[in-house]
Amino acid sequence: MNIIISKKTIGPNVKQLIVSAPDIAKNAQPGQFVVLRVDKKGERIPLTIADKDPVQGTITLIFQEVGKTTRALGLLNVQESIADILGPLGRCTEITKSGTVLCVGGGVGVAEILPVARAFRQAGNRVIGIIGARTKDLLILENEMKEACEKLYVTTDDGSYGEKGFVSDVIRRLIADGIHIDEVYAIGPLPMMRVVSGVTKECNIKTVVSLNPIMVDGTGMCGACRVTVGDKTVFACVDGPEFDGHQVNWDELSARLSLFKSEEKKALEKFQCEECKNDR
Repeated sequence: MNIIISKKTIGPNVKQLIVSAPDIAKNAQPGQFVVLRVDKKGERIPLTIADKDPVQGTITLIFQEVGKTTRALGLLNVQESIADILGPLGRCTEITKSGTVLCVGGGVGVAEILPVARAFRQAGNRVIGIIGARTKDLLILENEMKEACEKLYVTTDDGSYGEKGFVSDVIRRLIADGIHIDEVYAIGPLPMMRVVSGVTKECNIKTVVSLNPIMVDGTGMCGACRVTVGDKTVFACVDGPEFDGHQVNWDELSARLSLFKSEEKKALEKFQCEECKNDR
């Protein structure tokens, strides 16, 4: 079970794995995720299901190697197995025929917005996509997003590809040009989602964001993934991961995401040292 069927690098330190997981592939919906352990002694991490193939019984996982666990996952090869994969978890995206939907993805978040954009398009909506990254090399899934969207805008912070600037700049321009937008879905780094939510709040445009706080069990029992939305404490794993971007307490979420930065850095450094010893 959980055998890696294919593996490829789609960006700097960004891997795409297609994994055998028939039950998950049969039941997964856009917006849902899995929690996995690379090995029996490893930590549990959440990853969004970027795609699925119910016929072949596979799911697609796309991730950036930023810590010990994602680094270890990226070192696995075809025909090797992931120890545990639990899912599909979380509430799926609420797909309705609402008119014009703006799907915004930043960095690796493009992998998460892609199935959402496809679902809204299939439901008969006009889908406009905006994807962004710091530089050209970090852009992923551009062709796939072009197929999913009626119109796609691409931005890079440094201007090395597409428009120079941020995804929020394009949103402001579309609004200024009088483009009617019924809903916005934004997935990516926290600062990006925060800025997008601020822009759309000014115009009272419904905005949904997908949050990825610290998560352990993925079933709502540990409480590690709690976030404040409006005046309520909710758990991202069972109440989300998608929430009203205008209601998220972004300051609190940012602080919680920084809780274990030093420990994560030490764990990665230790793992990399062990890698070097094994390569000798």
